Amino acid sequence: MWERTKMTHEIDYVIKGDDMQAVVVTLDPNEAVHAEAGAMLYMEDGITMETSTEGGLLKGLKRAIVGESFFITTFEHKGRGRSDVAFAAPYPGKIIPIDLEKEGTYLCQKDAYLCSAWGIDISIALTKKLGSGLFGGEGFILQKLSGDGLAFVHAGGTVLERTLAPGESLRVDTGCLVAFQESVDYDIQFVGGFKNTLFGGEGLFFAVLRGPGKVYLQTLPFSRLADRIVKASGATRGGSKGESRGIAGLGGNILKDLISGD
Repeated sequence: MWERTKMTHEIDYVIKGDDMQAVVVTLDPNEAVHAEAGAMLYMEDGITMETSTEGGLLKGLKRAIVGESFFITTFEHKGRGRSDVAFAAPYPGKIIPIDLEKEGTYLCQKDAYLCSAWGIDISIALTKKLGSGLFGGEGFILQKLSGDGLAFVHAGGTVLERTLAPGESLRVDTGCLVAFQESVDYDIQFVGGFKNTLFGGEGLFFAVLRGPGKVYLQTLPFSRLADRIVKASGATRGGSKGESRGIAGLGGNILKDLISGD
């Protein structure tokens, strides 16, 4: 009978590609790795795949709440020698490896999780303050990644890494926040100013991050990319129809910002 071993921070992996990246993980016999359903790119001989709720119905429901699949797929090496399994990013951007054993628990935006060592816990975390939940771009619920191995998350565009000193703060567009250490305090702040609110184009709220701890930011949130595609598609079909709405269209955008926070 095979007994799984945890994939530690010493395992071999390589991130390939530039704008559409993939992570290739090399497994020894008995090692296993979890992945978001649908993320697998390829697997070599000796790797088996098993899809389950991984922890029961409650675990599956928690993942669904934060935007992940109800099911999670486990890839286990039951052959001889070493074999590779690869996972692809869902849209243009970068894959970030996070060593949870060294850096501790991380909070991430929904849909950020790609794959992780066997045994890494993927759960939900409620934001500490009601305002963050109601108006923060990441919503009231964040992903919580904890354990003692590697986890890989995906971000859109280019990734910026910042390490905040104790008491140091950073104001961020809510949609550009990818992940941060649990030690970082997270809150939201109203942009302020009538013209800033109506015409600034940055949304109604900032995410305010206060150290100590590490923060990962993304230059192209998927929501922003999707919004540009929708707008371009509308312009192609109807020319300046959307632009003729004037103040009504502006009011709709403000309402959308209030709802989504981005």
